Amino acid sequence: MTVRWCALLLGVCFLASPASALAISPDAVRDLASRVGPVVGQAATCREIAQGRVQTIIDQFSEVIRQGSSNTGERDGLIRSFNSYIAEGRGRVASSQVNCQTAERQLAELERSLSQQQSAAPSLSFSLAPSTAAAATQPTANLPPPLPRGVSETEIRFGTVIPFSGVRKESARQMKVGIETAFNRANDAGGINGRKLRLIAADDAYDPSKTIGAMTHLYEKEQVFGFIGNMGTANNALAIPYALERRALFFAPYSGSAIVRRDPPDRYVFNYRASYAEETAAIVHYLMKVKRIPAKQIAVFAQNDGYGDDGANGVAKAFRAQGITDPIIRYGFPRGTLEVDEAVSQLKAQKPTIKAVIMIATDRAAAKFIEKTHEAVPGLIYANISAVGSSSLAAELKLLGPKYTKNVIVTQGVPSVAGYSSLVLDYKTALEKYFPGEAPDYTSLEGFISANILIQALKQTTPLDTERLVDTLESMQNIDLGLGSKLSFGRAEHQASHKIWGTALDETGTYQAIELE
Repeated sequence: MTVRWCALLLGVCFLASPASALAISPDAVRDLASRVGPVVGQAATCREIAQGRVQTIIDQFSEVIRQGSSNTGERDGLIRSFNSYIAEGRGRVASSQVNCQTAERQLAELERSLSQQQSAAPSLSFSLAPSTAAAATQPTANLPPPLPRGVSETEIRFGTVIPFSGVRKESARQMKVGIETAFNRANDAGGINGRKLRLIAADDAYDPSKTIGAMTHLYEKEQVFGFIGNMGTANNALAIPYALERRALFFAPYSGSAIVRRDPPDRYVFNYRASYAEETAAIVHYLMKVKRIPAKQIAVFAQNDGYGDDGANGVAKAFRAQGITDPIIRYGFPRGTLEVDEAVSQLKAQKPTIKAVIMIATDRAAAKFIEKTHEAVPGLIYANISAVGSSSLAAELKLLGPKYTKNVIVTQGVPSVAGYSSLVLDYKTALEKYFPGEAPDYTSLEGFISANILIQALKQTTPLDTERLVDTLESMQNIDLGLGSKLSFGRAEHQASHKIWGTALDETGTYQAIELE
């Protein structure tokens, strides 16, 4: 089906005619998004307006986007553009530039123009149901709003796509444990206004080709309300557009990559943790300023994919901030493998001798690299970012022997699990209750923190739907979970924490806190 746009009332109308159909260009869709989006956003903010009417317009426009894009990248761009205009409309109501009476009138005018064009062109498949007139005669004002996807009278379902199989399965397991610990504690305290939280996981084996299938299973079959804790940079690069197209919350992915941190932020994507760029900047500062290692003796060992690229770019940026413009020294290895021999050979041959390696790797690949270079380059410092999986890295190194844990550093997006902050104590108490015998872990602590932020937002959002939940999250300032630092979101800030904690393994394979400054 092809569609022609023309100006009518708000400057928008839908026309379809087999005899005079014109293809939709992306520019035309983008122009229309700038007109329709604010109207939709304004109406979505007003509780007096039945949200089924708003959803009808959104669903129709989603089809227009599909027709107006020739590839996935173009479609994702149009979706982001439409979502940004919706956010603009919501902001107009929030800032009192537009009141709900005006929002209702503008929505009705848009519905009327669509309805008129439908009458003029019966072949148009963008039918409005129910029509404005029919909606006016229905007693919707006396009925509660329909429950959103993933929400029943007794539960709220969230999904997570994580690799239960493959090289990242232990980190995935820990993330699930952390989220479920927080969910279980909230459920025992009465849940979210009487509804229990439920986490449903799907395995993509850390393989991006399986990610969309897992997302589809959760969204279509399990009917989840939103997503939390998804893992993998390359995986999230595919999962996020899927969630955005469906206007589903994508909360606290286990990734510090730029892919999940667009500027301005995607409306439905929120992060808890600091970015890889912030972690690598902290590592570079520590190595150069605290350990006094020159840049020419610092190398990067990075997985050959978006994850590794993001971390390596962070190192290069941190070097430039120190006035160093020389290219970074980078050794790589194939994604999802333990094939580190080439990187080991490059390190051994490097002149001058490398004194520190910044590692953007998974746990087993990092451990294998440490094992094969430990004797060849004595005294080498191995500085890992948090996504390595702290506990599983320590376990791998302890199997090799106590000497392999020496000079191994890991930056963290959470405080020490051996600490005594109120948050860490709460976490340990809940972990022991719901997963007895499970050792405290940095990844599960991150899942616990992320889930608790989400729980606070859910409790403050009534009635519950995605748009109101996003508005609640964007309004949350100075969240005090007992971390020792407060967390905040905003319309232009969808990352709650920017703090980096430092840890280092001792000879027993236990992480001890270190100062990075």
